[in-house]
Amino acid sequence: MPATFPLLRRIACLALAAMLGVGAAAAARPSGSGPGSELPDIGSPADAVLTGSDEYRIGAMVVKGLRDSGQILEDPEISEYVQSLGARIASHAQEGNTKFTFFVVKDPGINAFALPGGFVGVNAGLILASASESELAGVLAHEISHVTQRHMVRSMQAASHASLISTAAMLAAILVGAMSGNSNVGMAGVVAGQNAAIQQQLNYSRENEFEADRVGISVMASAGYDPYAMGSFFETLSRRIGGSGQNAKILEFLQTHPVTSARVAEAKSRASQFPLVRPVDTTGYRLARERIHVMTLGSDTNPRDVYADASSAEGNVADYRYYGRALALMQADAPSEGVPLLRDLVARHPDTIEYHSALGQALLASGDVRGSREVLARAMDLFPRNVPVTVRYAETLMRANDARLAHAVLLDLFNAVPPSQDQVRFIALAASAAGEAAEATYYMAEYHVMSGDLTLAIDTLRQALAMPNLTPVQRSRFKARIDELKEYLPPRLQAAVDRGDPLPRDPEGTRR
Repeated sequence: MPATFPLLRRIACLALAAMLGVGAAAAARPSGSGPGSELPDIGSPADAVLTGSDEYRIGAMVVKGLRDSGQILEDPEISEYVQSLGARIASHAQEGNTKFTFFVVKDPGINAFALPGGFVGVNAGLILASASESELAGVLAHEISHVTQRHMVRSMQAASHASLISTAAMLAAILVGAMSGNSNVGMAGVVAGQNAAIQQQLNYSRENEFEADRVGISVMASAGYDPYAMGSFFETLSRRIGGSGQNAKILEFLQTHPVTSARVAEAKSRASQFPLVRPVDTTGYRLARERIHVMTLGSDTNPRDVYADASSAEGNVADYRYYGRALALMQADAPSEGVPLLRDLVARHPDTIEYHSALGQALLASGDVRGSREVLARAMDLFPRNVPVTVRYAETLMRANDARLAHAVLLDLFNAVPPSQDQVRFIALAASAAGEAAEATYYMAEYHVMSGDLTLAIDTLRQALAMPNLTPVQRSRFKARIDELKEYLPPRLQAAVDRGDPLPRDPEGTRR
């Protein structure tokens, strides 16, 4: 399986390394120490099997593999919406130590999954299949509850009283076995298979599913969503199962989240304990669905035909359909045709951020760099430190050969709002183009931290320290970050860092 073997091997090695090396080092550290929120410490009896930091590193490695293979939908507007929705729901969960990261997978199948370390993925197909924002919120609340209840680790703890080495070997074997299927499937299918295998073999037992439903319904209700939506979504998918085509996509979700009449009834009964609410779908939800719809159109689909109803101002057409048509025109290499639609939307809805960012994007795509810069500069004034607007503005500045200002606005944003990995890579590119080589290297070190590769992060920081013309502040900051990161390595590698020795690039090298 040449297409997936490198990732498979790295995940297996990381699972072993986390247990044999980093896990022991983390267990010896005082609670709360370490490199900020990127590597959380979670103290509980389940830590005897896998610490919070270990979980994070394993989850981060899987996400990195997805990202490297192009399976994650990297789009500022969609990422911002899903992360904001997930964060709103997670803030009502009874768990204060987990930093959740939500992302969308380029997969038409209807599925969602939770990885170790608070990483929650949702397929593009599931977002499109949801009939309301509450239904999507219900799925996210369910996956969040799998994480907060630590179902994977708890099940491992209950199933095995073996040594840490045996537990690590078991986890690695499951990850390898789950990823060793048909070599023709893409990474999305591999991770879906991994998720299904872990659910079936380790963590998502029938009891776990019921618990995730119960906890998730309480969480989504506290967040202001319709508590009946979780059960109704499961029930709707269950009724539609059978046949092929779109129904075959539903099967994937039901295989990893088995739905029974008892489970649906239990969900409805649980929902009845909360006040009845009928929340209205937000504009962000509707626009995110349109954006995903356009970005996932098949190559044999004419984007113009999909939005034929929004080709003129006549008729009763919802605004989000005009937004979708403007995006579709960009997809069809006719961005200038979408500019008038977006200008009208901005004029009528000046408080809708997505219309501003899309207008700037369309102007840039049509070659009007100056117009894009003016629109997005105005949006920056209206919505300071908004992630999609700032990222789109920085993209335009880069096209305008103003990398220094692009670096400055991104740095201002990310000093206030934690960036995603893709955004860290973007600011590194901006810094490099602005002639800030040391800062660009420092950002790439942070990228490697977010990927869970601490040895590569430290090596990258060493490269930054070796650069000429460093300021005293930079030198001090780079050294402090190395000292911070090395605390997460086993003692042998900590000593190697202190001596300046080369560090292993293979995760197996982190074994004690």
